[in-house]
Amino acid sequence: MPERKALWVSVGYAVRGLFLALCRERSVRLHAVAAFGAVALAAWCGLAPRDWLFVLLAIALVLAAEMVNTAIEKTLDLHGTGWSPLAGAAKDVAAGAVLVCALYALAVAYVILWPALLAKLGGQP
Repeated sequence: MPERKALWVSVGYAVRGLFLALCRERSVRLHAVAAFGAVALAAWCGLAPRDWLFVLLAIALVLAAEMVNTAIEKTLDLHGTGWSPLAGAAKDVAAGAVLVCALYALAVAYVILWPALLAKLGGQP
């Protein structure tokens, strides 16, 4: 029976993966900056706890999708020797998943953050 790693070792690998994505992937950094801005805006506007759940879910979905997209791209690049229509399709589908998550995040910003910002600035909510 193979030796089982301690849970903290697996968590360490996961944290390392998060830092690798943040340090090496421009799109992950871009989304992390956008996430920081969304959290700062949400805090300034004093969002209700229920609204925080939607904002945090949108952030988690986008970052997770970006990281899965990166993992797929790196794996295909590692095993590919040239252009492949299947590899290209896999990369495109993974990028499409990121787009779906990013569009959800924009919808959350429009439905939750925009009215909260207007209300904070004295405009109509």
